Amino acid sequence: MNKYELALVVSSKVDDEARTAAVEKAKAIIEKAGGTVTEVEEWGKKRLAYEIQKMKEGFYYFIQFDGDVDAPAKIEANVRIMESVLRYLCVRADAE
Repeated sequence: MNKYELALVVSSKVDDEARTAAVEKAKAIIEKAGGTVTEVEEWGKKRLAYEIQKMKEGFYYFIQFDGDVDAPAKIEANVRIMESVLRYLCVRADAE
């Protein structure tokens, strides 16, 4: 099992319930891919570096999880089609 981090930028135009649902769906996708969620960080609403779909702000979430080598590909394939997610990135966390 490797340690990974999934970064999500969720649209600022959706309400609180939809944002929470998007994060919960991402956690369910991780567990379906055989991963175990260890921590979820909510950074809140931040200004984007550049405009995405005519939006200048988004809500940032960072989900740390443990998973197999093929888990990130499975997770990204499912997160890619979530409508409320503007951007995502799944990276392997460095061993400390």
